[in-house]
Amino acid sequence: MTLQFNQVTPKVVPPLDPGFAPLVLANRQYREAVKASGKGVPLVIAVERGDGTRSRYETAVFQTGTADADNLRYVERLVKTLLWARGGWKVYVGGPKEIGEAIRTTYTAGGERAFDAVDVMGRIYERKFTVMVCLAEEVPAASESTVAVGGHLDGCRIGLDLGASDRKVAAVVDGEEVYSEEVVWDPRPQKDPQYHYDGIMAALKSAAAHMPRVDAIGVSSAGVYVNNRVRIASLFRGIPLHLFESKIRDLFLDMQQAWGGIPLEVVNDGDVTALAGAMSLGDNAVIGVALGSSEAAGYVTPEGLITNWLNELAFVPIDANPNAPADEWSGDIGCGVQYLSQQCVGRLIGPAGITVDEKLGLPEKLKEVQKLMAAGDKRAAPIYETIGVYLGYALAYYADFYQIKHALVLGRVTSGEGGNIVIRVAQEVLAKEFPELAGIQVALPDEKSRRVGQAIAAASLPAIK
Repeated sequence: MTLQFNQVTPKVVPPLDPGFAPLVLANRQYREAVKASGKGVPLVIAVERGDGTRSRYETAVFQTGTADADNLRYVERLVKTLLWARGGWKVYVGGPKEIGEAIRTTYTAGGERAFDAVDVMGRIYERKFTVMVCLAEEVPAASESTVAVGGHLDGCRIGLDLGASDRKVAAVVDGEEVYSEEVVWDPRPQKDPQYHYDGIMAALKSAAAHMPRVDAIGVSSAGVYVNNRVRIASLFRGIPLHLFESKIRDLFLDMQQAWGGIPLEVVNDGDVTALAGAMSLGDNAVIGVALGSSEAAGYVTPEGLITNWLNELAFVPIDANPNAPADEWSGDIGCGVQYLSQQCVGRLIGPAGITVDEKLGLPEKLKEVQKLMAAGDKRAAPIYETIGVYLGYALAYYADFYQIKHALVLGRVTSGEGGNIVIRVAQEVLAKEFPELAGIQVALPDEKSRRVGQAIAAASLPAIK
């Protein structure tokens, strides 16, 4: 038998992407078929991080020889999701040996997912990426770690939000913003580390000029950071490896010393998004999703803590359509970055019947769409309606891996009336397709917080000793 993952029928179809096949529906269809067959066998996946902490996912698959193609498609997408949502250098695949061996072949040097396994996970955790094939009962137990961070607003602080198209900085004195600015920059193609150093220092000095002193600096930045050291980040993807190791790896530690050794914390921008949501809502179990140059995401647990998970949902697949667009970095198809970002807006301009100068960058193309939206041009709204459908089905998929009470949506794509359309349609998807998830509160912050609130939340990261 074959389920043909691309042949799911969503109750809400994105107007500009009729072929969209939500992965959450494909997975549910698969699991229901396994259960109905009476031929399911246990399968357990665990991903282990560098500090020994471990996340675990239990499911069931068809017996080998029953629906092998469906098995492999289902399990591979789960492994991909767990690696980018949780993170890990070692993957345990406990279940039918054939499935585990196929995953091992896929996630190896020269395999289809070499980017995920070797180029990223091995580099982040500084270990050789490994797939352990075993029985379901041999997969080790989960072992998670959380930490309290942020929420500190005493003293004179700088909050910096580093995105791929702009950087935002805020000066905060005893919890009150006294200055903020937003500066366009283009870090990703830059080959000289000095570009990054000078740009970040300029932002810090700009904020410092509006306070009597600087007690602490908090940084929200796309990428993976461990103990304030850069492991991997798209902002620095243009830097040659030897310069990355000598100039970028300890960039923020060097800056901390340049500022007299004051407290400085660097946290993934997605987690700061979630922190900003928890601070503004006064509640927890918050997933934050920022629709910017890429998709940034983060999570605050029901206990108000931040995990050591990756939460890099830009690389998590949400579309099972075999003709889904490919991510320019990893080469994989159907991943969140092509659906919840400026890249998505750029991709949908043509189907919307809008013509723009192809030489324009993605931020400029987004501005053109926002102008049309503000002017009442009927071609613009379907772009945001389509993104809203993507968001609704993406949140339903994320809910399989996160306990979500609030979903806070930020980022440049949500500015203006278009953001309200995105939220309205996402809520419609949850209500129509996933009534059990309709209680998730999907919301936008106010317009100012959408654009610079991340920097203010970043300012709260360090504790002043």
